[in-house]
Amino acid sequence: MALEGILCFVMIEVICGPMYSGKSEELIRRLTRAHLGQKNVLAIKPEIDNRYSDQEIVSHSGARIAAITLKHSELLVSASLGYTVVGIDEAQFFDDEIVNQVRAMAHSKLVIVAGLDMTFRQEPFGSMPQLLAIADRVQKLTAVCHSCGDDANFTQRLVDGKPAPFDGPTVLVGATEAYEARCRKHFQSS
Repeated sequence: MALEGILCFVMIEVICGPMYSGKSEELIRRLTRAHLGQKNVLAIKPEIDNRYSDQEIVSHSGARIAAITLKHSELLVSASLGYTVVGIDEAQFFDDEIVNQVRAMAHSKLVIVAGLDMTFRQEPFGSMPQLLAIADRVQKLTAVCHSCGDDANFTQRLVDGKPAPFDGPTVLVGATEAYEARCRKHFQSS
């Protein structure tokens, strides 16, 4: 039985979904639980995500955990030395090297990755499809549709309260002023 616990602790887990689905909250919960279990935990976020804090991962509901920020994913393996659990938030903002770095870390530690699986255009976001493919476990979360209250799988970008044109930049860091969660019925293409 002890062997099973060791094997299960060296893996890749991915938490994905649209904005407001609780991805960061779930990542924080898992990292906090690992810390309570006496694991050496490291939280990482991309430098570009400075919405709520430069030195913490913060969920939209206010849950938070201390984190380091990295500009490039090539630094993930070296930053994770000495840790047994690594959590990476907003993984879609890292460059493609994140896939190799996560694979390398997963040989000796639990790596939990959280990120948007789709852009505001309903297209795969960054390296998230590759991370989903190599994950040992995937948890896809849904949000609550801002229009009807049903489950929402999509992120609607807004400009002046209206759906943003699809020709805008893919990366635009923001929160409630720029995005809403939408179900398939209420998602509006531009």
